[in-house]
Amino acid sequence: MKRRYRRLFTALGAAMLAVGAVTLPVEDAYADVEVSTQSIRGADGKDYTITNHLVKSALRKSQSDGKRKEWLLVWAGDENIADTLVPKVRDLPGTIEDGLSGVVDSLPGPDFLAVIDATPGSPGYGEVVNTITVGPLVENEPHHMQYVWHKGDTVYAGALFLAATYAFDVSALPEVKLKGISLPTQTLGGSVPDAYWVLKDGTAYGTYMGGPVVPGPYRYDDGSVHVGNGFAGSPGEVVRFDQNARVLSQSPAATPGGDNEKLCDNLPRLGQPTCANPHGIQAREDLDTLVTSDYVEPRNIILDPVKAPSPYLRRPTVRTWDISDRNHPKLKSVSYLPDGPRSDPADPLHQESRGVMETTVTNLPGHKGAFAQTMQGGAVYYTPDITAEEPQWRQVFDDGAAAAAFDPANDRNGGSSNGAWIQTSPDDRFLYRAIQGRQPGTFGPDDPGTTGGVYVLDISKLVEAGTDVQCSIDTLEEAEHGGDEADCPTLAGATPINPGVPGAGPHWGAYDNFVLGEDGLYEETQQPQRLAVSNYFVARSGLDGDHKVNIVRLGPDGKVAVDEDFRDEVTGEVGVNFNRKKWPHGEFGNAKPHSELFVVADEDLKG
Repeated sequence: MKRRYRRLFTALGAAMLAVGAVTLPVEDAYADVEVSTQSIRGADGKDYTITNHLVKSALRKSQSDGKRKEWLLVWAGDENIADTLVPKVRDLPGTIEDGLSGVVDSLPGPDFLAVIDATPGSPGYGEVVNTITVGPLVENEPHHMQYVWHKGDTVYAGALFLAATYAFDVSALPEVKLKGISLPTQTLGGSVPDAYWVLKDGTAYGTYMGGPVVPGPYRYDDGSVHVGNGFAGSPGEVVRFDQNARVLSQSPAATPGGDNEKLCDNLPRLGQPTCANPHGIQAREDLDTLVTSDYVEPRNIILDPVKAPSPYLRRPTVRTWDISDRNHPKLKSVSYLPDGPRSDPADPLHQESRGVMETTVTNLPGHKGAFAQTMQGGAVYYTPDITAEEPQWRQVFDDGAAAAAFDPANDRNGGSSNGAWIQTSPDDRFLYRAIQGRQPGTFGPDDPGTTGGVYVLDISKLVEAGTDVQCSIDTLEEAEHGGDEADCPTLAGATPINPGVPGAGPHWGAYDNFVLGEDGLYEETQQPQRLAVSNYFVARSGLDGDHKVNIVRLGPDGKVAVDEDFRDEVTGEVGVNFNRKKWPHGEFGNAKPHSELFVVADEDLKG
């Protein structure tokens, strides 16, 4: 009962954020947890804290082989009653007669950054060594960090629901420090932070997918004025942060004259309709170009994606920006992705162009291309030149062509594949893709759904074609089996995650850009040998997943297989399960792992 009252006070504190900081409880879940709290003053004059819960026994076990360590950071949220759909509240354990035990245990607890031993062959491989809780804010809905980490980088981590951005110092892992926090009052031109791209100078761009915090006109740093329909609405913006999450600039994603009225819906309606809800973000500094992809008017993500009030709330657009003035990104182009051979006018939600969640750039000098992918549309697009005044995008792959490689029982319809993470390899040879899979019933009561997983495309011929690209998916045969043209991407490898369970595959991922050198220090590599993926999207959207984090081995030829040595320290099952009763920070139950990064402490990394 004592623990339940502590959880209750934590939840009550969430409603009192305007009054002051909440002191989060620390449970004695482990016998030898070393607890340390750091506090910084926010722009609102209040204190914001992180608390390290370092498991000394786990750390000793990891270090017992005498080798330097590589860590996997996982940004995770506490699962609680707010993640349970209203019709299911009555099914929670506990009743008024027995003290509402299940409800109290489901009240909000602290969100956290988990530090997991990700060193192959380590005695502690897969063990949680530290959890860093954030306070006093709860219900952050931890979402994305940056796509890849390099030595010296701040780790930027977004709070989807609270419009906050945390800046973490990870130089002394497995311990973490808080460098700063950006609050909604610092980003009044946008809300709902999604993803981050770190520049060579250590600053970062972040996409704020939602509209201005207050409905009505907002004047941005470039002097332009755009009318928004409020928090988590439209239009969104791009924010530039310094290394401590201090806002340097806010740049509007909206076009002066609005976007296509037929293809871009808003709720409530705006006088100038807009699709400007930037989600994915990547940059080529050598080309002075930034690319963002528009996904959805985000407040509608709490609705079942299949039953959204309008299919045109899912966006078909990609934007390029001129970043020659780093502090003032200037919107350069808005491209509408074309529909493909599966397109059905009666089902616009699942047309290939719908829900442009992510984009990824090529990396090497001489290459100017970029890819974009659609979550509802289940397609992969490519443009050979992001510096063009009007980049030309074409479909080059359909998720349906990889579906049978996950499970022979899968059909080859890529619609609503719920694919998300997509990333080019550092050497531009491969494209990595995470697929949740289609949920049962999406296309009718007899639809069994599809199993998801990770697939890898060989994109070398496509990228080397330069601007003379021939690949184009324009028939159902190509959508289901791959493109006919010689430069089309080919499936190099695929592995299921949660085989046989439809709609439970991974949403997000990261590649491991480190290898251990002969001198015992880590160094960066152009040929990653591993990927990490997490099986969670946003619970309130109806896409919850099983809350596991897996590592996938990646061969030099692009073949992939789940790493069966990366196992949960509690259950012994493959993958680290974030559904557990106890954590180093206490008995707070299940957690929701959204994004991950491979990171090495400064003293263990060259460069």
